[in-house]
Amino acid sequence: MTAEQIVFYIFATLTIVSALGVVTVRNSVQAVLCLVLTFFSAAVLWMLLEAEFLAIALVLVYVGAVMVLFLFVVMMLDVDFASLNQGFTRYVPLGILVAIGLLIGLYWVLRGEVFGLEAMPEPVKHGAEHSNVEVLGRLLYTDYFYAFEIAGVILLVAIVAAISLTFRGRRERRGQSVPSQHRASKDERLHIVKMDAEVAEPEESEPEEKGKRKSKRNKKPKGELP
Repeated sequence: MTAEQIVFYIFATLTIVSALGVVTVRNSVQAVLCLVLTFFSAAVLWMLLEAEFLAIALVLVYVGAVMVLFLFVVMMLDVDFASLNQGFTRYVPLGILVAIGLLIGLYWVLRGEVFGLEAMPEPVKHGAEHSNVEVLGRLLYTDYFYAFEIAGVILLVAIVAAISLTFRGRRERRGQSVPSQHRASKDERLHIVKMDAEVAEPEESEPEEKGKRKSKRNKKPKGELP
């Protein structure tokens, strides 16, 4: 057994175990961390297939951004797990049937006749000058150009739909009309009002008057002795 096969079996086993941990652990934060480990081990498997760009994109985009966002969202949510587990036993038979159907579908798709070494032989090894990014870009913009553009449009529609569904502000908002602002005249922009000037006399407050009266009482003639 070569070193490449040893690395493959180690990270393939780690991928399966961490993926099972995502759906089996009770703590949601631990489930997110198991998902991060799944993505990281899958990136190592892509590196073995000489798909360096996909492996780096998986680590940077999903592990570095999306999973961190999921982790912060899960940590800030106050989920009542007791209420969620109340009706769990009622859906156990349906869940078992769905799991069995899913396993049968996976076996039908991933069986040896379709993904075996005879149908899909091992890729040819390339040298150090081989560029995975160049090959991927050539395939995306030649053979899979329409599928790539359609996927981009679908993602754009999904973003617009998510923004419109989560919008909670007022639908009727006052907007800015640039042509009407340009057509505005000086009289519409500025209105001058003429008023007569009035000067109000300052009124002495009551505490100040009492202070003046007190000072007058305390004054004595210059010739008198105390």
